Formats: sequence, structure tokens, C-alpha cells
Amino acid sequence: MNNFVGNSARPLWAGLRALLVLTLVCGVVYPLAVTGIAQGLMPGRANGSEVTADGEVVGSALIGQRYDLPLEKGRTSAAPDLRWFQPRPSDGLGANSVNTQYSLILSGATNRSGDNDELIDRITAAKAAVVKDNSVPGHPVSPSQVPADAVTSSGSGLDPDISPAYAQLQVNRVAARNHLDAAQVAELVDQHTDGRVLGFAGEPRVNVLQLNIALRELANDAGPR
Repeated sequence: MNNFVGNSARPLWAGLRALLVLTLVCGVVYPLAVTGIAQGLMPGRANGSEVTADGEVVGSALIGQRYDLPLEKGRTSAAPDLRWFQPRPSDGLGANSVNTQYSLILSGATNRSGDNDELIDRITAAKAAVVKDNSVPGHPVSPSQVPADAVTSSGSGLDPDISPAYAQLQVNRVAARNHLDAAQVAELVDQHTDGRVLGFAGEPRVNVLQLNIALRELANDAGPR
């Protein structure tokens, strides 16, 4: 009887030792090693590609933000704050409709086809708004100048970048709203334009958050006019 108990206990203790060793290696040593390597080699990416301004984290270089005015009473959506460069539309964003216990925003792309009437109306209205918002005295904007990313959302709805063409389209409006010289603002866009990855992958892009941080610094340096 005692021999039977002893024999049956050996596999139990062997399994327990294996569990403890694997827990220590996979649950403690490995995560600490990966975290340490990441912090040593690429701390910015490991911490979420944080963007700071005035010593505070103001966002991530990987996630787009809105630059809107406070929501007015009676409106369902906030109007854009035209002092700032505007990002791509966020039409892929939606409210959580399944688990109503939490207030969540879901990201994703629209599943409407290119010939969908609602999508066509939305893009037509967005293009008209871009033309109106960015047309300033002496610098009118025509519908043919509006790039695709100015009126369509990305697959996630959270794209942090816009095309150089859309950034340049906004230069005169941003300069006028901030009482700045348009040439200075255009140069700011050039300075924040990143080329293709490795020279061939992707498209040139401008990170809107980083551009707006630089814009605020430029406007503060210029002072009131």
C-alpha cells in the first residue's frame, strides 16, 4: 500500500516541478528578458511610440487624433478646429453596440462598396467641406486638388499620417488662422515629411500630431500680431 502511494506520488511531484520551472522561465525570466532587450534597443517603440510636448506625453506617433472645437449644443459631431492641420476622416470609428456596460469606441474601415450611395454622398460632402475650409482669400482650392486621404478614412480609422499633398493643401488656411507666413508653414510641412520606408516601401507621409506640435511652437515664437 505504501509502495503504491509512493509510486503514484512521483509523477505528481515531477509534474509540479515542471509546472514551477516552466512558470519561472516562461512567466518571469522570458518576459523580463524581452522587456529588458526592448528597453535597451528600442525604448521608444517599446513604450508605445509616445510623443511628448512640454515634458508631457500628448499621444502616440502610431495613433491619430482629432483636432476639433468643443461640441456645440444640438450638434451630433464637433466641428474641426481650423487652426490646426486636420487628419484623415475617422468614418471607420463607431460606438460599442454589443457590450453596453462600457463606453468604447471601435475602430475599423467602412464595408460600403465604391458605388454605395451613402458612401458617395459622404465623400462628396467631405470634399466640399475641404474645399470650403481651406479656401482663403487669394488662394482658392478646387475640388480637383483634394487628395483621396482628405475625404476617406484608413482601414483602422486611426491613421496618424496624411499625405504631403493634403498637408500642403492646408498650409494657407493654417497660416491665416495662426497669423503666420505661409512660406514658414510650408517649410514646416517639408521638415515633417517622411519618405518611403527604405526608399521604396509605402508612400511619403506627414505625422499630424508631430506637425501640430511644431506648429504650436512656431505660433508661440511668433507671438500675437
